[in-house]
Amino acid sequence: MKNINHALPSPSGIQSSNNMSQQKTGKRTLVLGVVIAAISVGLWFGWQPLNAIYFSGVPNEVADPYVCIPTGSNFDQVVAILKKQGIIKDEAGFRWLAGQMNYKKDKMRAGRFQVKPGWNTRELIQHLRTGEQAPVKLVLNNERLPEEVAGVVSRFIEADSLTLLAAFRNPSVLSQFNWTPETMIAGFIPNTYEMYWNTDANGFLQRMKKENTSFWDKNNRRAKAQALGLTETQVYILASIVERETNYNPEKATIAGVYLNRLRIGMKLQADPTSVFATRDFGARRVTEYHTTFDSPYNTYMYKGLPPGPISMASIPTLDAVLNAEKHNYLYFCAKPDDTGTHAFAETFAAHKVNADRFQAWVRQTRGI
Repeated sequence: MKNINHALPSPSGIQSSNNMSQQKTGKRTLVLGVVIAAISVGLWFGWQPLNAIYFSGVPNEVADPYVCIPTGSNFDQVVAILKKQGIIKDEAGFRWLAGQMNYKKDKMRAGRFQVKPGWNTRELIQHLRTGEQAPVKLVLNNERLPEEVAGVVSRFIEADSLTLLAAFRNPSVLSQFNWTPETMIAGFIPNTYEMYWNTDANGFLQRMKKENTSFWDKNNRRAKAQALGLTETQVYILASIVERETNYNPEKATIAGVYLNRLRIGMKLQADPTSVFATRDFGARRVTEYHTTFDSPYNTYMYKGLPPGPISMASIPTLDAVLNAEKHNYLYFCAKPDDTGTHAFAETFAAHKVNADRFQAWVRQTRGI
């Protein structure tokens, strides 16, 4: 009988074979791991640009789609603005693509831009870089003082109120528009103006000058002012007084006629709104001796002629009311004894006193004053 030990491999041979198999398996696993890692890294670095360009971007819901980028902002400041408003989701992708698209500058493009929810990062950057700005609609009403105008304007454009007010009071700045600090308000025509948010103080004044010129070029207004014997600024000053006398448009041309009659005969205008403006007592419910005796070149109870500048901005209807003033013989007017806000007109002081006494009696009876 043969010895079976010669037919089977020895235990040491089996162990050696197993070790070789394990080593080969380990090498294959290591290579596979390296390959998978390499593929993963490649996919990652390949995915990031794809994600930045095509997928990430402006969220589908944005609280405020208008982005204001101040003049002189750097790239990091722009990124901070976009993040604060929730415009970008992937900051890293935005920064990478901004560099690729040459959007990143030392001084970024300023302005007000409307972004659309759902834009990808490429579309966002393209718009911020070369897209049209979203203009603002700046509304001017009938503000009285330069500081009030500056406060209103600064709510619509980048220039702050202090910068605007400094320009409004600077003779060297105003001289390029042929204005003075006293007459500057006469350059502003109340209206709604569309302009860019990043307009500075000088740009605002240039726009106002352009609009003022356009206003006087229309409807034969310059010729009408000359026919009245007034300059354009003088028409505006008179209109500012009428503006503060009444809100009732049908009476404005009549009141303008009263003041023009007084100017022609050298009579003091004695306009209550000028004495109120002189004292800056804008909350006064009625004009008193304090107002009428306050010494100021704006007080037409004290001085003949027009004041040195407007006492308010004057609306287009009021300016046209002066230019088309009613021709009559009235020299006086006072409020009617009712709550309509309309006036009673008179040619003589005696008739005016009757009207005034009626009004004062009505005031005492109804208001207890």
